[in-house]
Amino acid sequence: MKYTQLGRTGLKVSRLVLGTMNFGPQTNEADSHAIMDAALDAGINLFDTANVYGWGENKGRTEEIIGNWFAKGGDRRDKVVLATKVYGNMAADGDAWPNHDKLSAVNIRRAVDASLKRLQTDHIDVYQFHHVDRATPFEEIWQAIDVLVQQGKILYVGSSNFPGYKIAQANEIAARRGGTIGLVSEQCLYNLAERRAEMEVIPAAQEYGLGVIPWSPLHGGLLGGVIKKEVEGGRRASGRAADSLANTTIRAQIQAYEDLLDKHGVEPGETALAWLLTRPGVTGPIVGPRTAEQLESAVRATEVELSEELLTGLDEIFPGPGPSPEAFAW
Repeated sequence: MKYTQLGRTGLKVSRLVLGTMNFGPQTNEADSHAIMDAALDAGINLFDTANVYGWGENKGRTEEIIGNWFAKGGDRRDKVVLATKVYGNMAADGDAWPNHDKLSAVNIRRAVDASLKRLQTDHIDVYQFHHVDRATPFEEIWQAIDVLVQQGKILYVGSSNFPGYKIAQANEIAARRGGTIGLVSEQCLYNLAERRAEMEVIPAAQEYGLGVIPWSPLHGGLLGGVIKKEVEGGRRASGRAADSLANTTIRAQIQAYEDLLDKHGVEPGETALAWLLTRPGVTGPIVGPRTAEQLESAVRATEVELSEELLTGLDEIFPGPGPSPEAFAW
């Protein structure tokens, strides 16, 4: 496994990030623990979760599964760079009591303590804002974060799903306040089929020294060889991938993608991950395996070398928006 610094920090993290969103809803606790053990064995040290994972009546369940795994000992917690998130409504029925969601100082304090309890740890390495809170000023957010850092409950702060201007605003306010290094990472939707992040999010992250952690690197399975699997009688596309394939233009694009990779003798899922690893500013994509076999495939992607011919072909099929600010002008 290769490692890199998380943005401008001194923190070393793996080029793949273990996503845990499936732990609980789709993967039982025993299998989730086996996947986390396998991830450590493969050298993956950055584990990503969120307080709302588990969903519905089971919000918080994913953090509990991770906490039970930490409790097994064996230096598990010491080896993991633990990242979780705050913002979502934690009420099972979706009807949150006032101040029980978003990024007020009150909710940040409450949410941190609840996550620490579920995770069975005394600190969170990277505490991430899951979404922009338009109602709470960053002055208030950073004041709450400063207290938690001083208490040793969190070490670094990241964002998720932030536009570029909010990354800039957050870090400019942090700089004016002093005493905090501001955001150190941004977790955003970014993959071959969805490259809008290249217009402003990634340039802003690079300008302010944030590591970029792409989520949905296979675009809901669309980039994982979905048409080939259908033809071979395997797992059929569902959800967003199925909806996308119903569009004849998108289906033709994905078919061209799979044909190109067949020509070069590489696997679709591994190629999509390997492509992200070539992108400027990217720390590492989040992979969310449901099985140990899926994790093994993701790890292989770190060793895949993409030729210039293949990279050019991918750009032709999935053209990016172009450099910023030119992408906004013409």
